[in-house]
Amino acid sequence: MWPFVVCGADVGLAGLFPGKALLTINGGAPRIVAVGTRTAEGVGVVAIEGETATIEVNGKRRVLRVGQNVAAQPSGAGPASVVLTADARGHFFTTGNINGTSVRFLVDTGASMVSIGAGDARRMGIDPGKGVPGIVNTANGQAQVSRVKLNSVRVGDVVLNNVNALVHQHDLPVTLLGMSFLNRMEMQRSGDTMTLTKRY
Repeated sequence: MWPFVVCGADVGLAGLFPGKALLTINGGAPRIVAVGTRTAEGVGVVAIEGETATIEVNGKRRVLRVGQNVAAQPSGAGPASVVLTADARGHFFTTGNINGTSVRFLVDTGASMVSIGAGDARRMGIDPGKGVPGIVNTANGQAQVSRVKLNSVRVGDVVLNNVNALVHQHDLPVTLLGMSFLNRMEMQRSGDTMTLTKRY
């Protein structure tokens, strides 16, 4: 069943190939869209030049670099925000993506940086060997990590570029959404919901 064409589409550019763009639409899994074609949501790829793609949404064209996104919102809309709901144990889990790859996050204000397990890092194409080695203290003792820079981290409508992160040598049960992301948010807690609003 085809999805309905919606008035607003939130489009992110996750990667570029010859004549094709890797797009995320409304937070979904990345998909390849060829130049000159249009998705069921009404998102078209007009042109690709160098490291940018020209995207058309609802008749409006925007030039995006890899890692950028455009939310088709009414003019005057406020800064991007996302509302998370706590689970039964009070933890805030959410699905987002890193460098265009879908990932499961746990909001963790006790983590200094976004923290990624070895397996997830491989899936995202992140090479820990190119990062800065270090040691961190965790609940399970000390762990060897590599500090890297993420091109983009996306949660809902919020996208941040150039986010510091730690890649662990072992797998983690979930990627920790730490303070290198959260410091750039306004965090408002109300009951079992948390609203993250992009500050800069």
